[in-house]
Amino acid sequence: MERYKQKEAPIQERVEDLLARMTLEEKVGQLNQKMYGWNAYKKVGKDEFKLTDAFEEEVNKWGGMGALYGLFRADPWSQVTYENGINARNSAKMANAVQRYMIENTRLGIPVLLSEETPHGHQALDGTLIPTNIGTGSTWNPKLAEQAYEQIAAEIRSRGAHLGLISTLDILRDPRWGRSEECFSEDPYLAAQFTTAAVNGLQGELQERQLADGTSDSDGYLPNDRIAAVLKHFSGQGSGQGGINAFPAPIGERELRDIHLPGMEAGTKAGALGCMAAYNEIDGVPCHANKKLLTDILRDEWGYEGIVMADGVAIDRLQTMAPSYEGAAALALTAGVDLSLWDTAFTTLDQAVHQNKVSMDYIDRAVRRILALKFRLGLFDNPYTSEEQYEATASKSTLHELNVQLARESAVLVKNEQQTLPIASSVKKIAVIGPNANNIYHQLGDYTAIQAEESGTTILQGIKQIAGNQFDVNYAPGCTVRGAATAEFDEAVTLASKSDLAVLVMGGSSARNFELQFDTNGAVISDSAPPEDMDCGEGVDLADLSLGGVQTDLIKAIAATGTKVVLVLIQGRPHAIADVEPYCSAILVGWYPGPEGGKAIGEMLFGEVNPSGKLTVTMPVSASVLPVYYNLKDQHRVLKYFNSQKAILYPFGYGLSYTTFAYSHLQVEKAELSVAELEAGNNFRVSIDVTNSGNYAGAEVVQLYTKDMEGSVTRRVKELKGFEKVWLEPGETKTVTFTIAAEHLKIWNIDMQHIIEPGNVNLMVGSNSLIEDGIMVTIL
Repeated sequence: MERYKQKEAPIQERVEDLLARMTLEEKVGQLNQKMYGWNAYKKVGKDEFKLTDAFEEEVNKWGGMGALYGLFRADPWSQVTYENGINARNSAKMANAVQRYMIENTRLGIPVLLSEETPHGHQALDGTLIPTNIGTGSTWNPKLAEQAYEQIAAEIRSRGAHLGLISTLDILRDPRWGRSEECFSEDPYLAAQFTTAAVNGLQGELQERQLADGTSDSDGYLPNDRIAAVLKHFSGQGSGQGGINAFPAPIGERELRDIHLPGMEAGTKAGALGCMAAYNEIDGVPCHANKKLLTDILRDEWGYEGIVMADGVAIDRLQTMAPSYEGAAALALTAGVDLSLWDTAFTTLDQAVHQNKVSMDYIDRAVRRILALKFRLGLFDNPYTSEEQYEATASKSTLHELNVQLARESAVLVKNEQQTLPIASSVKKIAVIGPNANNIYHQLGDYTAIQAEESGTTILQGIKQIAGNQFDVNYAPGCTVRGAATAEFDEAVTLASKSDLAVLVMGGSSARNFELQFDTNGAVISDSAPPEDMDCGEGVDLADLSLGGVQTDLIKAIAATGTKVVLVLIQGRPHAIADVEPYCSAILVGWYPGPEGGKAIGEMLFGEVNPSGKLTVTMPVSASVLPVYYNLKDQHRVLKYFNSQKAILYPFGYGLSYTTFAYSHLQVEKAELSVAELEAGNNFRVSIDVTNSGNYAGAEVVQLYTKDMEGSVTRRVKELKGFEKVWLEPGETKTVTFTIAAEHLKIWNIDMQHIIEPGNVNLMVGSNSLIEDGIMVTIL
């Protein structure tokens, strides 16, 4: 038996044996992910499918295929619905059909990787969705997120897929960007904690396998209920100029390393097996051609061992630098890209070799990485998936409960005058109004599959479920997200005037429809006139952050009735609501809370759940004052626009509760440590007492910020370096202790060395980023 087929042999030996047997064309085939997965099959009966001629031709052309993207994807771009797509029950059967053809109809029988979009759950028919990242980050609970990712991975693997493309690396520096919803935070430390959670949840711990000689393979194998995480986008995509998707990021290396690289470094430490390059360019170098980023830093500096996947058709765009497909492919391959995505360029790599544009060494380097990943997933030893496994996985209620809890913890209460919330028993009639009150797709975000009928719970349904017969709940939409029509104003205003409380469910939406025009990578084409119910998502960048359409006018008209207003914001970015904030007695930021968001928000409005979310992005007063992220560089004075004295409406880390929390007894264990002591593993330890001083049990997110008081380069006004979410009963006190280690104190100095510099550091602990009082420690 060939060495590569012997499961007892080390992975590296199997890789080298297989590589030596491959032709150039077969190697190029392993580096390609050219085909859209929905073009690989056709539905021919109720539960019957067949592989297409196009799929067979693609496989036969190269004697195999590196990866097949989106076999299960279903959305307006792919045009896949329940009528023509693969539901959960048939997924394993189709995945097996793909693998069977690959193995039985190619010379070497190399299995294919099935890659799927998983930015907030699986973008597939019957795929479980969770809140989008901007909401998940607002939980400040990475452990809860990790548990959800673990269940999502089991679900996806049971369907036969292997790679999960998950947004974790983008840092939200400009909320005009349509993909803001895919970011965990504007802060690199917080985002890195969730990146680690995503990797741990999706991949689990790599397992050793016994070899023929009695030793174990150090490379490690993924558990058979996990998938490989492909973290995107590497790197700096959240800083596109003007908030425009895929625009250049006008940042230097220090900004790149301070803000945008910590997430991928954390993912590397957690063992991530994949990452995706970004569309943007940094200092004139496109990410897909950036050897310093994809090889020097990622691999040589951090020791990353996974694959680098291209973003959709991004390699073809390198023709602006190398005016041919072969030249573009050579640029990306030598920089460190291993696997294409839909582009034509990588299909010409064999010609690039013949034209001496790229060396076979680079071809072999990338093929080794692809093959190693396939071995680690166990595809050569067990390429097929049990066709009964999904039913067992899907029947579990664990993921549903985790989903509900994520939604509960993701909502952020930012205003609550006169204890408007929770809704009092004295309130009898409630008007629920707004374009986001009764549309499930408005709660789900971009990269969302077609949903089965009656799935999920809208905000209106959630309110009615909790209200029961105790409250009279009535509904009127009032307006659309972006439309200018006011024909439904009168109904909404009249309903509010006859009610004791008006719950206005406003904000934005990333809901796509089948009439939209899409770019070759699936992004919405902005000049195709987005529908009245869409103002966010990939390709939908905004110049103005105000609420869309006539929402502001409707809020003011309802407030004029004298009825108290509770504003619930369902949105993918922080909208600028300074113009309507005075008209609202309470404001709850629900983000895109997922399919169970209606249940969670209903519980919260009536006090069955106490809000515990905190903002992970600063809410500005308007787009004109951007940037407003909390960790700006310290200029030793507050700089303002002459005609706009206030920039921030609600700060990073902010969020209210139905109870109150008091902080006391801030102290540090040892106030002085030398650089040598810190580098040897000694730490500063700071502690504080937190007391629930109110009448409700609740959770508080205790936040630690540092302020470097001196340095060889300018420092930031403060930096988040720790947080802990603690549950407290009324009157209960807990002591929260933070450890400040060398890694929290290093800076990229004047010579671009990552070192600890002597000096004073202010340690601040509190409930949000506005905290100023702290305790000083000294690095000797």
